[in-house]
Amino acid sequence: MNRGNRSRSGGILAGVALVVALALGQAGVSLAGETSSEFSGHHVNSGTVTHEIRGGRHVLTMSKDFPVPEAPDPHWRVLDSTGNAYLLDRVKIKDDKVNRSITLPAYIPDVAKVQFWCAFVEVVLGEASFTRPLALHTSR
Repeated sequence: MNRGNRSRSGGILAGVALVVALALGQAGVSLAGETSSEFSGHHVNSGTVTHEIRGGRHVLTMSKDFPVPEAPDPHWRVLDSTGNAYLLDRVKIKDDKVNRSITLPAYIPDVAKVQFWCAFVEVVLGEASFTRPLALHTSR
């Protein structure tokens, strides 16, 4: 293969990669590293959540400056783009440890908002949203 053919094939591969990237972006496929807006609410008014993909699973992680809510039973809760709420794991766990990240279950189609919810009083402690919903699955 001479140099002309090599550079031409490299250009074709780059073009194909660009088309695939654009198609994924328009399909709403979530790419890792997205960060929510800052939390606001009655008990939580700072910090964010970042979306990552670890081992093929979708994970949300609190920022270092996130204040763990002083509430009797705080839980992670996510809302999808149609308004369905999914109550997930407790924030505070045994021996005063904190669940700073959570793996999202496969049955959640997308994530528009993240809330911290007090299951005891049934109230939202704080809420943050993403610029656009995080699509967790490529086909629906």
